[in-house]
Amino acid sequence: MSRPKPFILLSRVDAKTFKAEQVLKADAIYAVFLDDQPINLRSVHTTIDLGPKYKKCSFSNPGHAFNLKDKLNRIFKTDRFSVHMLTAGDKVLEQQDVYAVNP
Repeated sequence: MSRPKPFILLSRVDAKTFKAEQVLKADAIYAVFLDDQPINLRSVHTTIDLGPKYKKCSFSNPGHAFNLKDKLNRIFKTDRFSVHMLTAGDKVLEQQDVYAVNP
């Protein structure tokens, strides 16, 4: 079965490279939570100081979120990771390193 054709909200083609950037409609964002709390993921090398690498934990495709949830539950030998579907939320405004919620 083929993937359904995406609905393009915005598109822009670079005249020099002919590369197109497209904004696609998504039904929701799927995020991995631990104990019903949002998380961030990072990996750190324990013997070499390379600095941490932050990993994605939210996706527009639910399959990627479920794969990550399964992997984390397996690695940490738990069932505390879950996937949450986010379809709406508070709009956040950025103001000089202070985040204000816009009602």
